[in-house]
Order: sequence, then structure tokens, then C-alpha cells
Amino acid sequence: MIFNSTIIIINHQFQGLTMSIKTKKLKRTRNFPYRPLPKGEHGGVELLLIHSVESLGKQGEVVEVRPGYAYNYLIPHGLATFASDHHKRMVDKHKVKLQQIELQRQAELRKLAAEIGKQSITIEANATEDGHLYGSVGAAEIAAALKNNEFSLSVDQIKLEGPLKELGLYTVKIRLASEVEGELKVWVVPAVQAEAN
Repeated sequence: MIFNSTIIIINHQFQGLTMSIKTKKLKRTRNFPYRPLPKGEHGGVELLLIHSVESLGKQGEVVEVRPGYAYNYLIPHGLATFASDHHKRMVDKHKVKLQQIELQRQAELRKLAAEIGKQSITIEANATEDGHLYGSVGAAEIAAALKNNEFSLSVDQIKLEGPLKELGLYTVKIRLASEVEGELKVWVVPAVQAEAN
């Protein structure tokens, strides 16, 4: 950005009692911590997505977001880059290769979802005689049980309608990517307490 400042120079001539006013414009540039991003149609900034972002778009798409979201999240996490003409040309040139990589990734995730779907995990919890749990079983407990079976899922990938509060068999949905979903069988059983002798 360029800021214009005006300096007024006043010359006093006391003997002739004349006063002249001169104005001089100074140009000052401001150093931004980041490179200015290309503006979009709606006043946001245009970015090119390097990775698919679930709520925003797929890999290789040009999206328009607010500047704060771009500077504070997408660019520092390596999810997007500047949407320059050079980057757009490169994406167009390599779009086929990117689609093949994405299809391969989705195939691997579908295979993982099928393997997880074959699993049946058991979670022990303290419960009353009627089958009601004293606490509840949530996504964190299910993720920990899957980790014991050598499947690593984040809590966000496990989709529960609500916490599990009773003993029984539940079918839990898992979402590995925006297009890849699966199901998992979860048994909630009463905790076995050691008898005191």
C-alpha cells in the first residue's frame, strides 16, 4: 500500500513580508509480513488447494476464502498456495496425474474401511444390573480400542449420533474421507471385576 503524506514548507521572508507555501508529496511503502494474495470476485482471496479440504473443495481447485483463513490456516498448514497463473497452468498440466493419485488414495482408504468393517471391537464399561452405563462410551474410547487392534483412526473420523449409554451391540459409522465411509461393530459389555478372596 502507498500512503501519501503532505509536507508543507513555509518560507518566511520578514523583510519583504512575502510568504510562499510549497507542498511536497512523500511516498511511503508498507512492508507486509506476507505477500498480498490475488483478490477474488467477492472480495476474498483466491487460493489453489494443494490437498482436499472437506468443507472447502478438492485438490487442484481454485477457491475464494477470507484473508484470515488463508493466512492463518490454509497456507501455514500446507493445504493451499497462491493462485497465480503459473500454478494454475501447472495444475491443468498435471491434473490427470493428480486424479490418479487421488483415486489410488481413495482405493487404499476403501480397503482400510473394508478391513475395519470386518472388525468387531469390545469395550468394557461399568454398568448397572439393568444394563445402563455409569458413564458413557464415546468416540475416544472407540478410537483407543481400534488402536489396540492396530488401526489408527482419529476421534473426528468416528461418527456417533450420541454417546453410547447402555450395554449391547452398536453399529458405528466411520468416515475416512469425504467419499469413503464404513461401519464398525462395537460391543459394550460389563466390566469384569476381580472377586476379593
